[in-house]
Amino acid sequence: MMKPIYDALVIQIEITNACHIGCSNCTRLVGHHKKPYFMDLDFVETAIDSLEGFKGAIGIMGGEPTLHPQFEEICKLLQRKKVTHKAGLWTSGYKWETYKRLIKETFKWGVFYNDHSDPRQRHQPILIAIEEVIDDKELMWELIYNCWVHEFWSPSINPKGAFFCEATAALDLTFNGPGGYPVEPGWWNKTFEEFRDQVERYCPMCGAALPFDCPASKGELDLVSPKNYERLLKVGSPKALAGRVEIFNKKFGREEIMRLKRDWKPWDYLGGGIRKKDLKPDEIFILRVEPYQFMPIVIRHPFQSVAAIYENREKIINFVKNKQKLTNFVKNKVKGIFRLT
Repeated sequence: MMKPIYDALVIQIEITNACHIGCSNCTRLVGHHKKPYFMDLDFVETAIDSLEGFKGAIGIMGGEPTLHPQFEEICKLLQRKKVTHKAGLWTSGYKWETYKRLIKETFKWGVFYNDHSDPRQRHQPILIAIEEVIDDKELMWELIYNCWVHEFWSPSINPKGAFFCEATAALDLTFNGPGGYPVEPGWWNKTFEEFRDQVERYCPMCGAALPFDCPASKGELDLVSPKNYERLLKVGSPKALAGRVEIFNKKFGREEIMRLKRDWKPWDYLGGGIRKKDLKPDEIFILRVEPYQFMPIVIRHPFQSVAAIYENREKIINFVKNKQKLTNFVKNKVKGIFRLT
């Protein structure tokens, strides 16, 4: 049984699938679309309004969201809707210096910056269809029902509608699927039985739930199973047509899956790497960064760090108060991932 959508930590509004970085195995399947989209401002407003009453956060994501020609207007819209306290941004840093102040004013729930410059980073290849590499269908569905993406990541809204899962949204968009649920108030108030149709349609053709030694995101090729390769050719994927994919058709049994699962942590996509190679003291309080990055910054910039800490003292106090709540949330999610026996 998968958790209901209304229990998600955040729901993403994917305002574009354009990106200036060419990662391999991108979870948004960047490179496989003939032309990127830029979500209409009215639709962005509709998406925000549809989340009224949702207790979690509202994410703005891409692609690279700051590539959207109306990114500034989208920020102003979030401010006007008075949801900045629960608004988050996922960015690779395009036009960072241009938008930094606006971003700080708008995305107070958190800014997740990842410039993808660290070669230790990994991406789980979702174009390896789990139904093609696991013949034991009972095992396949056990893995799907305990998928880490559903537990850790987010439901999503793109121009084709609303989806219980980000990976599902990407697959529907790429393969010209029937679309998601209507983006209307309360669409997120769904239990497993109410979004089972999306699970059965897309999860078997996805590789997110497959325990796997994830390849580096700096690679040139996407790993793709044979049937998904055929699907990519059918929709005219530029990346597939250019030969920038590698066909993967290995089979996995239960014993090997259990062995891979022991050390498999796909949510730790940083792999001990850093999100931003030139992190500055004032940015610590804008971005969600790992604690191990704090001390090197303080050593390099002691006076600026003290000034930044003083300026953001209230935010630090709130962070300490909420730390235990966040820790408990993560622990519960990790336990959920390892229910499989």
